[in-house]
Amino acid sequence: MPSKRETILAALHGRLQTLAAPVLRGDVLPERIPATGLIILRDGKPGEPEVTLSPLTYFYEHRAELEVVIQASTGRDALFDTLTADIGAALTSDR
Repeated sequence: MPSKRETILAALHGRLQTLAAPVLRGDVLPERIPATGLIILRDGKPGEPEVTLSPLTYFYEHRAELEVVIQASTGRDALFDTLTADIGAALTSDR
């Protein structure tokens, strides 16, 4: 059974798959970038927990990272803005 962390990261990856740009998870940057751009999901690290003592509970703040790569000779800024807006819309549509 996958951990809660892996379940959440897989759901995030699945949500990002609906975008026009291809989404990789934890891969290295390929030599060729598609014309629509490329998104790489990095799993990140959970970091140090915050602890409460009554009852003893550990709280982790896990931050995943997205690398958005655009390789275009013209319209790069507009394509980047569109892609990041699409990412924001996809994430806010189903938190």
